[in-house]
This record gives sequence, C-alpha cells and structure tokens, in this order.
Amino acid sequence: MTTPACTSCLSRLAKRCCGFVIALILCVVLLPLGVMIALLIKLSSQGPVFYLSRRLGKDRRPIKVIKFRTMTLDADRNLEQLLSESPALTMEWREKRKLDSDPRITRVGKLLRRSSLDELPQLFNVLMGDMALVGPRPIVEEEIEKYGRHADLLFSVTPGITGLWQVSGRSELPYRKRVALDVYYITHWSFWLDTIIFLKTFREVFIQRGAK
Repeated sequence: MTTPACTSCLSRLAKRCCGFVIALILCVVLLPLGVMIALLIKLSSQGPVFYLSRRLGKDRRPIKVIKFRTMTLDADRNLEQLLSESPALTMEWREKRKLDSDPRITRVGKLLRRSSLDELPQLFNVLMGDMALVGPRPIVEEEIEKYGRHADLLFSVTPGITGLWQVSGRSELPYRKRVALDVYYITHWSFWLDTIIFLKTFREVFIQRGAK
C-alpha cells in the first residue's frame, strides 16, 4: 500500500525529472537567443556576460544563481554608495530588495529585465539541481527575517525560476504579499499548480506586468 509520504516523494521526483527534461529542451531551443544576448552584453558594456548571485537554496544551502549581467561593473560597491547618500533609496531597498529606478542598470540590462530574459541562464541551475522551474524565488541572507516563522518552511523546498508571486504581480506586490503567496504555494503544492504557474509565466513575460 502506498503511503502519503511515499506518494509525495514520487510526486517530487516526477517534478524534478520533468523540470530537468523541459530545462534541457529549452536550453537547446533557446541557444541562438542566448548567444545573441551574450553578444549584446559584451558589445554594449565592459564586464562578464554572466552574473553569479549568491542565494540560499533548499535547506539553506548556498547556491550561485546564474543570470545575464544587467548592471555595470562594481554594481555591488556602487549600491553601498547610493544607499549611503539617500535615505529614501535605503528604505526602498530594505522593503523590496531592489530599486525601481536603478542607475546601475545598463541599457541592454533594462531590456533584459523587462522581458525577464536575464533569467534564462537559470535553466542551468535547474539542470544542476540547485533550482526548479517552479518554486519560491531563492533569497539572500538579509531576507530571511521577512519570512519570520515561515523561514523553515521556505527552505524545505527547492527554489524556482518562476513562482506564484511572479505570476500574481511580480514587483508590484509588497514583500508581505510575496511571503504569503510563497507560503500558500508550499502548503498547497501539486503538480497541477506547478503546471498552471509555468503556463501563466509566459503570459506575464509577454505583458511585462510588474517587470523592472
């Protein structure tokens, strides 16, 4: 007799296998687009094509999330200077972990962010097992406090490229709403819910709602 725990393990395994296959197919299909984006980044600004962002994955394990670089060189150092010069920007950063009008973003970077194409390289994170196609977004250490008593729940699952709050308003949502949607997703997870979120992601990317 199959127990609920066994059924859950099989469902998670099926999610991992399906995610790997889909990510592999997308990597092949989108390779020409990726090469074109890499050339645009390289020709338009100094610096590497990719940016590795240190985040926390399942069980709080540190992972390196791969993105196309959208900012100028020394962006992290420049952020410290920006925040030290503006209390308003400091408050915005603490609330959203991003700036709506970030001067560090390059011209090509703005296009990539609005279309979410900067996140395409995260398909390699899926292939490596660090991320899933669908799940809560991986967070940095400073964001843990925003999840409060739900932090352990967040780290009980593999983070994803897209998730419930990304298809429910993206950057337009206040952080507390993002937390609530992440908690709902984890506690109500199903293969069907993942499918709905994955398909809705294409619509959100197309209409660019909340993209910044």
